[in-house]
Order: sequence, then C-alpha cells, then structure tokens
Amino acid sequence: MTVTVALDPTDTSLTARDAPVVDAGAELDRQLHRLIDLGYGELTGLGDADLRDAVESLRPTVVARTSAMPAPAPSAVPFVVVLAPRLTPPARTMPLIIRGARSPKPGFVSPDTADIDRFTPIDGVDVPDVDAYLLLDVHRGDEYLSWRPDDALPVITGRGRTPLTVHEGIALVTLVPEALEKNRCFMLLGSRCGDRRVPALWISGGSARDGGSVRRGAAKLGWCWAGNLHTWLGHASAAARLAG
Repeated sequence: MTVTVALDPTDTSLTARDAPVVDAGAELDRQLHRLIDLGYGELTGLGDADLRDAVESLRPTVVARTSAMPAPAPSAVPFVVVLAPRLTPPARTMPLIIRGARSPKPGFVSPDTADIDRFTPIDGVDVPDVDAYLLLDVHRGDEYLSWRPDDALPVITGRGRTPLTVHEGIALVTLVPEALEKNRCFMLLGSRCGDRRVPALWISGGSARDGGSVRRGAAKLGWCWAGNLHTWLGHASAAARLAG
C-alpha cells in the first residue's frame, strides 16, 4: 500500500509525476522501531514486547485510513503514534528529542513550565484511554503563524480538526524530528491548566534562564500567553484520534 504526496503549491522542486510515495506499514514500523530504540519500552513500563503489541494493534487502522494522505514532510504527516499520557511524562520524554548533528542536545521542559503535568486536555479533546493510539493527518500549523491562540482555536475546530495536546506534540517531534524547524515551531492548544498559558514547542535560543549556550538549538517545551501572537509559532492540529 502506498500513500501519495500532496504537493505544496509553493514548492516547485517536485511535480506530481516526481512525487515520492511511502508505504504506510513501513512508516508504522519506522515509528515503532524509533520508540524502541529510544527506550520507550522501559520508560513506559510496558517493556519492548508489550509496546510492540500496542503499536501493532494500530496497523489495520493505519492501512485503512491513510491511503489518500501525504507522505511525511516537515509540515504534515499522515499519522503519528502516541503513547498514553499516563505512561509518558514530559520531563522524561523531552530529553529523548535530540537535535544537532555535531553537538547533539537533548530537549527539555522550560524551568518556568515545571508544572507541565497540570496541563490536561481541553473540553472537546477526547484522548483514547489506551496504551497507544493514532493521530491522523497531523499538521504543525504553518498557516497559523502570527495568529493568537485565542483566535486560532475556534478556526481549527470549526474546520473539523482537533488541536494537539502536550503529549501529542512531543510524540510528533520525537517521531518526526524535522517537524521542529527554525521559525516553524508550534503551539499545543489542546492542553490547558485553567489559566492563560498555552504550551508550545520551539527551538531554544540559549537564554540564561534556559541554561545558556549549552541548550541553544535544543527542543524546548514552554508556554506563551493565549492572547499573544508570534511570527514563528503556528498551531498544530490533527484530523482525528483513533485507537486500534
């Protein structure tokens, strides 16, 4: 089974004839192997065998639901495997996001977001209560660059899409690291904690507050105000969440 690329109209480097294709089953295998290689079997307490079984249970849905979706690209992927939030605390999963070839740097939770575990899914975001589930047709939200979170959320939901949660954003960048690019980062409108903060994933500039140059270029989980906009932050969303 193949999935055909949907071309970016601004990208003249590809034509429909030249567009690459990806096998959905092979992409599921790649994501599973990455999770195992990163130690998610031990981190989640499932062990590699049960982790494999949980992800394998998603295969029929992947094959059935992704035939018309684009191949993985930095801005959009056909699906992402997400492991249960109860098994994947951000303080342990963010350091597994490594950026930088010459000077690898682990991701981190911003010191001013130490209460990240207080952020839970907003009303209308129903996360399946299973060990592993799928996000389908995931976009990092480049079209919402320079949008205020307060303005972006009703537009996203009005288009029949669902905003990503903290754990889902981490899953996206873990399995598709290139989704986090300079000036193309994203907010996670699907998680809130009752105040005006909205969590976001971006690339650290190496401020003193974050630990200085030692963290410059690392993936950072922080927050921004719901009424503020940023030219370099979009708003990530998906078409659906599905259990196997």
